[in-house]
Amino acid sequence: MADSKKRHVVSFEKMAGHPDLAAAFAEKYPKGFSDYLTDLVKYPKPDGTSFYAVTVNTADAIYLVKINVKTDDLEDVARWLEGEEDAENEAVAGGSADASDAAGETLPDDNIAQYSTGADDE
Repeated sequence: MADSKKRHVVSFEKMAGHPDLAAAFAEKYPKGFSDYLTDLVKYPKPDGTSFYAVTVNTADAIYLVKINVKTDDLEDVARWLEGEEDAENEAVAGGSADASDAAGETLPDDNIAQYSTGADDE
């Protein structure tokens, strides 16, 4: 017997307009889809480009939920291999990640305990 469900393609950003889909997505991926990257499938488009999506079933439809995935291009990989990307990031940040200010004090982010609410300790 053939599956009579309708098939739709919806972007992740526009999923909120489909409450049944949003509920099914939340049930299938309770912690978000990043824990289920193996579920991502690459689909080719007629223009030669492609998109990534996960399949989500509802009672009356099957959805492909398009997920924006940044893939490395050849230039990015080459720059990373040559170490240029680290140098550029350091220049933008204004120094190395382990640098401290002129007074010798550490940056505020070095002490993450200051952000604790105590609720996690219980």
